[in-house]
Amino acid sequence: ERAKAKSTQVVDIREFVDLCQIDFIYFDEPYYLAPEKGGAKAYALLREALKQTGQAGIAKVVLKTREYLAAVKPKDDVLVLELMHFSNEVASVADLNLPGPTAVPREELEMAIDLIRTMHRDWEPQKYRDEYKEDLMAIIRKKIAAGGKELPREKRKAAQASVVDLAQALQRSLEELQEAQKK
Repeated sequence: ERAKAKSTQVVDIREFVDLCQIDFIYFDEPYYLAPEKGGAKAYALLREALKQTGQAGIAKVVLKTREYLAAVKPKDDVLVLELMHFSNEVASVADLNLPGPTAVPREELEMAIDLIRTMHRDWEPQKYRDEYKEDLMAIIRKKIAAGGKELPREKRKAAQASVVDLAQALQRSLEELQEAQKK
């Protein structure tokens, strides 16, 4: 209780940094910011200055009972407050056993690049749905309709573990996509 941060409803910008210098791994959760009554001019001034300089305001903010690091950055006509991870919260890749660039055969790399180019689409976030949330809401509606009675458990098929040869899978996918494009 004594260590609980006091919520002040204030975004305390400590410094400005080049937005492009912040690795995306530090960003966590975005929130739109809107000006309070009488703050429209200051809001617009900060937004336009950040746009023109390519800067982000690095801030401390308290939400609920926790202090967060955050970036204030422009997006079109709105300022976005994006909660960030502190550096000690970002895992180091030094401990990972990663393959080097020479471990990839040239032919397989070219095939993978062809597949990526074939499957390329423009980003349309509305195409993607949170299927887990939809399933959960359907279960909740069923429970409400059942009047609180226990619902019968659904039987699920056990997933079979299998080893996949990525190069063969890429080749098959590429052939299927090329065949579909011909049709």
